[in-house]
Amino acid sequence: MWFRKRKYTVLKPPVERRVEIPDGLWHKCGECLAITLAKDFEANQKVCPKCGHHEQMNSSERIISTFDPDSFEEDNEHVKPADPLKFFDSKKYSDRLVIYQKKTGMNDAIVTGTALCGGYRVAAGVMEFEFVGGSMGSVVGEKMTRLMERAIKERLPVIVICASGGARMQEGILSLMQMAKTAMACARLHKERIPYFTVLTHPTTAGVMASFASLGDMVIAEPNALIGFAGPRVIQQTINQVLPKGFQKSEFVKEHGFIDIVLERKDLRPTLINLLSFFAPWAKVSESGEKKAESA
Repeated sequence: MWFRKRKYTVLKPPVERRVEIPDGLWHKCGECLAITLAKDFEANQKVCPKCGHHEQMNSSERIISTFDPDSFEEDNEHVKPADPLKFFDSKKYSDRLVIYQKKTGMNDAIVTGTALCGGYRVAAGVMEFEFVGGSMGSVVGEKMTRLMERAIKERLPVIVICASGGARMQEGILSLMQMAKTAMACARLHKERIPYFTVLTHPTTAGVMASFASLGDMVIAEPNALIGFAGPRVIQQTINQVLPKGFQKSEFVKEHGFIDIVLERKDLRPTLINLLSFFAPWAKVSESGEKKAESA
C-alpha cells in the first residue's frame, strides 16, 4: 500500500514563443554600455545620450552633419592611389586598396570639394578612417594640396575634418613627403590670409597631426579624442615613465595649449558658421547662389 506507484500529472511546458528582433534596432555604447534605440543614437549624431561618448562617423555622415544639405560638390574624385613600391606583407598593397575601395566606396582616405556651411561657401576636406585607418598616402597629400590651391584661387575659407592613424607605411618615403607638401600648402594659405579651420576627431595622430591637421588658424577637437604623434603606449615604453591621466586626449592637449577649443559634436556646425562670419564674411553666398561682392 505504501509503495504503490502514484500517478502524477505531467505538466507540459508552454510552447516557446520567440520574438524576432530586427538587426540594427538597438545601439550599445562602447564607453558606458548603455543601450539606446539606434534611430535615437543616429539622430543624436552618434553621441551617447547617457555619457556623451562620441563614436566615430564616416565621411558621408560628417558631410551631412557639418555642411548645408545637398551643397557638397566633390572634386578630384578621379585621383586614385598606385603601388609604386610594389609593397607586399600578408597580401599585396594593390589588393588591399581594392578591398578598401569596395568597402568604403571611395578611391582613398579623403574626399574633397566645395560646400556651403551656414550659407558660406568653403573648400572642404573630410577624411575617412575606414580607408586604411585614414592614413595619408600620395593621394591624400595631393588632394589636400589641390584643395588649398583652389581655395587660394577662388578665395574660399578651408575646413578640414581629420581622422587618421598617420602616414601610410605601404608607400614609404612617398607618404612621408606629403607632410612637407601639405605643410607648404598651409603656409601659402596663411600668406594669402585665407582662413583655415581644422577639426580633429578620434583619432588624429602621427603624420597627419604633424602636418596639415595642426596648422589650422583655429584648431578644434571633439571630446575625448586621441590627439598626438606617437601613441601613448609607445611613448610610455620609450621614456619608461607612467603617463599622466588622460594623456593625449583632446582635453589634455587643449590644457597644454596645442588645441584652441574642444567642442561637442552638436556645437561644431554653429561654431564653424560663427567663425566664417567673422573671418570670411566675403564667402557668404546670396540667395542667387553668388558670392557677395565684399573685399577680403
